[in-house]
Amino acid sequence: MSRIGKKSVAVPSGVTASVDGQQVKMKGPKGELSFVLHQEVTAKLEDGAITVTPRSQDKVARSMWGMSRTMVQNLATGVTTGFERKLEIEGVGYRAAVQGKNLQLSLGYSHEVLYPIPDGIQIACPKPTEISISGINKQQVGQVAAEIREFRPPEPYKGKGVRYAGEFIFRKEGKKK
Repeated sequence: MSRIGKKSVAVPSGVTASVDGQQVKMKGPKGELSFVLHQEVTAKLEDGAITVTPRSQDKVARSMWGMSRTMVQNLATGVTTGFERKLEIEGVGYRAAVQGKNLQLSLGYSHEVLYPIPDGIQIACPKPTEISISGINKQQVGQVAAEIREFRPPEPYKGKGVRYAGEFIFRKEGKKK
């Protein structure tokens, strides 16, 4: 039995939810999201909550049960509060700035890295060494953060590069004489 899957997802106030076959749609103050459930699970909307149940007790249905419930919960959270990911930039001369629809990164290369900001994502730079990525789709926010981090991942000797806020970088000692 899935501990996560057993819980129902409460539909927050100000959010309209609908279940149409395998598709779950939610519309709230931040926008509209939808998710198509795996065919091994079903969803029901009753009493202001969405309940996800497996169609059978085989391994695939049980493994999709908890994941599907979490995806429905992410829809509810996304349309009400949204998601945010923070990145930190470490290194001499490394900085970021938003210019129009692009994120401009100086990461120690001979050129500036320009990252086009996708639709549905807001990027802000409160400091030159901080990047804040926000949006209503959790998967898209995480993907954009991973793509920006990939331009210069943190290296283990000095810790220079782009890292997630609060990420621990395993440091190495370096050469000895």
